[in-house]
Amino acid sequence: MATVLPDLDVEKVKRFCRDRVPARVKDQVRLEVTTRGKNISIYECRPVWRGPPGEWIRMGIAQIRYEGDGTWTLFSSDRYGRWKVYVDLDAHQPIGAILDEIGTDPFSIFWG
Repeated sequence: MATVLPDLDVEKVKRFCRDRVPARVKDQVRLEVTTRGKNISIYECRPVWRGPPGEWIRMGIAQIRYEGDGTWTLFSSDRYGRWKVYVDLDAHQPIGAILDEIGTDPFSIFWG
């Protein structure tokens, strides 16, 4: 049976990403949110430096995996684009704690 993601939590992630990028730079950077199975992924997108106008590249920022009990586990992207468990926050957290960790980024894992 497929896991259904909590709509309210998905909307919180989308709102977080919308609010993160100031309007004055939306032509230079944007955040995309995708869902697949029990995962929500956040990607940073930027225009290709040298390439056709309108072409963007995408880099993984964070993946949040639903545990099925109202809690989530946070993953970060390594330099090869693979998701690895983010060890500085315990697993099975509410979405608010996950978004706070991504937003404050105390160890410069997500935003450099």
